[in-house]
Amino acid sequence: MSQTTAIDVDRIVQRYLAVWNEPSAAARERAVAELWAPDGVEFVEGVQFRGHAGLVARVGEAYGLFVASGEYRVTHDGHVTVHDDVVKLTIQLTYARGPRTGEVAWAARVFLVLDTDGRILQDYHLTVQPLPEA
Repeated sequence: MSQTTAIDVDRIVQRYLAVWNEPSAAARERAVAELWAPDGVEFVEGVQFRGHAGLVARVGEAYGLFVASGEYRVTHDGHVTVHDDVVKLTIQLTYARGPRTGEVAWAARVFLVLDTDGRILQDYHLTVQPLPEA
């Protein structure tokens, strides 16, 4: 179990959100290496992304699909819960432009299991609000 403090958690959450919004591929790669343990894994919709290379590809693809166009930003609902080495938050894709700016388009509960150094070992995304049908 890690001895995670509120300050550590705030920093982890801010860095976690920032990596999904980062336009620079090189900066995303550095951020993944700093946030996730080398053997870290993300579980989303029945798919697993393992290790830094898999996570860099995953974050880059998500950035390209949702954030690069300027249509969305990755945010969170402001509520973070911590229990030992688990951090729970709700991440969101919020509209970044147009008449719906700031509205939530998609949301998922995220459970981050941290190692003793505060790096992500396991990252679980459970969708609670799917994207609207196109």
